[in-house]
Amino acid sequence: MSKEELEMFCHQCQMSAPGGCGSKGQSMGTCGKDSTLARLQDMMIFGLKGMSAYRHHASELGADTKSVDDIISKTLYFTLTNMNFNFDEHIAQLLEVGKGGVEVMDILSNAHTSKFGIPSPVRVSQNKASGKAILVSGHNLHALKALLEQTDGKGINIYTHSEMLPAHAYPELNKFSHLKGNIGKAWFDQTKLFNEFKGAILMSTNCIVPLRKNCEYGDRLFGYDIAGTQGVTHINGDDFSPLIAKALSLPDVSGFDSDETIVTGHHYKAVLPMAGEILEAIKSGKIRRFFVIAGCDAPGNSRNYYRELALSLPKDCVILTSSCGKFRFNDVDFGFIDGTNIPRYLDLGQCNDSNGGVKIAMALSEATGIAINDLPLSIVLMWMEQKAIIILLALLYLGVKNVHIGPTLPEFVNEDILNFLVDKFGIGLISGDANADLKRYLGE
Repeated sequence: MSKEELEMFCHQCQMSAPGGCGSKGQSMGTCGKDSTLARLQDMMIFGLKGMSAYRHHASELGADTKSVDDIISKTLYFTLTNMNFNFDEHIAQLLEVGKGGVEVMDILSNAHTSKFGIPSPVRVSQNKASGKAILVSGHNLHALKALLEQTDGKGINIYTHSEMLPAHAYPELNKFSHLKGNIGKAWFDQTKLFNEFKGAILMSTNCIVPLRKNCEYGDRLFGYDIAGTQGVTHINGDDFSPLIAKALSLPDVSGFDSDETIVTGHHYKAVLPMAGEILEAIKSGKIRRFFVIAGCDAPGNSRNYYRELALSLPKDCVILTSSCGKFRFNDVDFGFIDGTNIPRYLDLGQCNDSNGGVKIAMALSEATGIAINDLPLSIVLMWMEQKAIIILLALLYLGVKNVHIGPTLPEFVNEDILNFLVDKFGIGLISGDANADLKRYLGE
């Protein structure tokens, strides 16, 4: 292959495929020159993955997703091998993906509340289980509803795991008396937890850890729709009879006897009716600042930062959270703002409910006349995978600035992209020292 042919091949591979040589910063042919554009396209693709997940759930519930579908197809078209080397146009398309993220989260939120009712705060038992049981993990509320209907009256207790926790707050799900409580924390505790939980298990979305050699639950784990991994039995359509039969064939669950409880159910549609009281608390100085501490959790002690931050907040600060990152600190009773009925801890729901924080901020902005970026609000996010990317892009599209992220960046964010995000959007990285960062967030 000639030098010219090598350069053309290298250019085409890095422009047409996420993870091409340019996106890893390697020096081959012209890849170094265009690596930033390749990385921006990587970010688009990862954002589309998260958006597609939310779109899929909304479509299951009968929502109209055409506007989102159009953005997905146009962006995929944009990433085809082409002659567009314009940085500004790449940024514009990236923000278009963010627009799609805003739209799809609104569509899914409305689909959830239309189908399952508006959530209300509820206290849920944690790590307490007994009897014939099925543990449901993932995000898919449609699947959970179908399972609850098919297990009604069969003597099977249903428990949630990780991002299924907010299901307990929806009236059309909570009305089933055999929806009992939550087991475990974030998605990555699966191997240990699923080995200990001797009932049947349903993985409703992609938050699945591949089965390991020491896995004892492979024959008890079922995948729903496209969710699954090698060795997992799939549920066809919404027929849960194989899962139900497995649950009935297994011994009663034991070993989960905790008296612990956790709170969920502060969907933005449940919080907005409190706007008057919240506004008065701000004006009177009872609420100093709101902190959005949320995101997609992952293994590692570095993410204890978010727990340390939450525990260090002054009593006049309110935490807004969503996604599985809340399991870093949702075992804590944060109480109420002094002299009010306003909880200091508000669980907005799943990662797709991250739009709730924006809805609340917009309502406060409208009521106070203060621009969103000037509100007493700090956003501190952890991220791990595709859905965290689409949430960040949605915030950027909305013009929300001064978002702090960590503990690490995706590989496709190089120095040029990071500098752009810092300059244009005020993106910041957490330092790892929660107390030092808190002083900065509070302006001290």
